[in-house]
Amino acid sequence: MSSFYRDLKKAELHLHLEGSLEASTIHEMHPNISKEEVAAKYAEKGFSAFLESYKWVSVLLETPDHYALATRRLLGQLQTENVEYVELTLSVGVILWKQQNVAAIFDAVNKEARKSAIPCFWIFDFIRHFDLDHAMRVAELAAERARDGVVGFGCGGDEARGSALTFVPAFQLAQRAGLRLAPHAGETSNAQSVWDALEVGADRIGHGIRAVEDPALLRRLRQDGIPLEVCISSNVATGAVEHLLCHPLRRIADAGVSVILNTDDPAMFGTTLSEEYERAEQLGFSRDELRLLAETSFQFGFNKQVGSPQ
Repeated sequence: MSSFYRDLKKAELHLHLEGSLEASTIHEMHPNISKEEVAAKYAEKGFSAFLESYKWVSVLLETPDHYALATRRLLGQLQTENVEYVELTLSVGVILWKQQNVAAIFDAVNKEARKSAIPCFWIFDFIRHFDLDHAMRVAELAAERARDGVVGFGCGGDEARGSALTFVPAFQLAQRAGLRLAPHAGETSNAQSVWDALEVGADRIGHGIRAVEDPALLRRLRQDGIPLEVCISSNVATGAVEHLLCHPLRRIADAGVSVILNTDDPAMFGTTLSEEYERAEQLGFSRDELRLLAETSFQFGFNKQVGSPQ
């Protein structure tokens, strides 16, 4: 890989902590789990298989110290990628499902993040195929930490099992606390999922690639300045797109919609942010366009003080 991609100063805004665990980190936590076992689990393809793998790796995070180690290893890797601002998504809904202490875990990861040279903030997300009470609990926990590094609130999981509209009260609670909204939408479902996310007040859309199916939606995203958090390798690995050259990123950008390149779950998909920029070049982006994407990625961060580095 050319050093061009790595040398770009970049922001990463769609990155799940749980999906960043490299085989070496998992082996460090659980010496009985071999790197080959992790590689086999991560190699499974398709969205349903991905959800099962994500659940599997999340269960391996058993203690606050495990979460802190994951944060330390990830931020160290991001420094080598010239990432200068990051918002990490913490799957608080999964932590609740595991019946773990959210406060203790967040204290551990936030303390670790503050040791890093990279400005690091947090997005709490819930699981959309659970019920509204679950989403409300995650929103309450996010609101409690709105002055302690948490800047956003979102949802993940299977879009087919839960429209964003089901969770309007949770999104409203988060907004009242001053948090910004970044729900996943339009990843594996359809353009209507993105419309639903806009209706609940989304400030950014996680993935959003199905917007390409609806010209009116593309116009709305452009007019409202709502960016899409695009994760190329993730979309290929989960089957959201058939293969790399089918990815609609070029068409979406040509429609005037703002896009941000991200890794989503880098260890699980075997990618880095630099490699995502390389794949965008394979989709027809010039290096001048890639420089502009990298520069503007900072503008969409939810922390009010963030700005493009000088």
